[in-house]
Amino acid sequence: MRMRRAVARAVSEVIACGRWACAPPAGLRVLLYHAVGSPALGDTYGLFSISRDQFIRQMDYLAASCRDRVIGLTPDAVLEATVRLAITFDDGYEDNLTVAAPILIERGLPFTVFVTSDFVKEGRPGFLTPSGLRELAAMPNATIGAHGATHVALPACDDAVLRDELRRSKCDLEDAIGHPVETMAYPYGATDRRVRAAVREAGYRLAVSSYATVNDERRDP
Repeated sequence: MRMRRAVARAVSEVIACGRWACAPPAGLRVLLYHAVGSPALGDTYGLFSISRDQFIRQMDYLAASCRDRVIGLTPDAVLEATVRLAITFDDGYEDNLTVAAPILIERGLPFTVFVTSDFVKEGRPGFLTPSGLRELAAMPNATIGAHGATHVALPACDDAVLRDELRRSKCDLEDAIGHPVETMAYPYGATDRRVRAAVREAGYRLAVSSYATVNDERRDP
């Protein structure tokens, strides 16, 4: 198990280094994290967690080399065609508040946390509490987005469940933090045309998936 985890992480880091060796093309790229310094839910191979020391090294690199390119993942910011980076976290782990946020704030790097709202309401261990969510939302350069109510793959939902997942997540988060939630990340990166239409109907202005490419001016923002 440890060998598989080490190999998977090594391959990922080599690919990442190779991409940064060339001049980056214009467009937006999103650096997607989950847990920082603690295990991620159901993460058999350790692909969705990163140690605190590794995270610090990566954020130090961004702060030193391209701080002015890092943006909060908001509907208006993603429309720019120049080279931009966004730092995001999926699911809403407690360590996003206790570990990642202080590191990012110290370096002046904006970030977005996509929260699965029922994890917060149910008090699921390892995830943000309601008070923790409010504390995170009040931090400088922090944006809270939705990640569904229960973290179900949205294309598998019937129309009624799909509407409930999208609207309940949005409303619960807005009630908790006291301001609008306009962005969301598709759980598992899964979406289709029906889901996209439902997302717009629910009042979101931006929704993101997990395609391994640069989101440039030719792509749907």
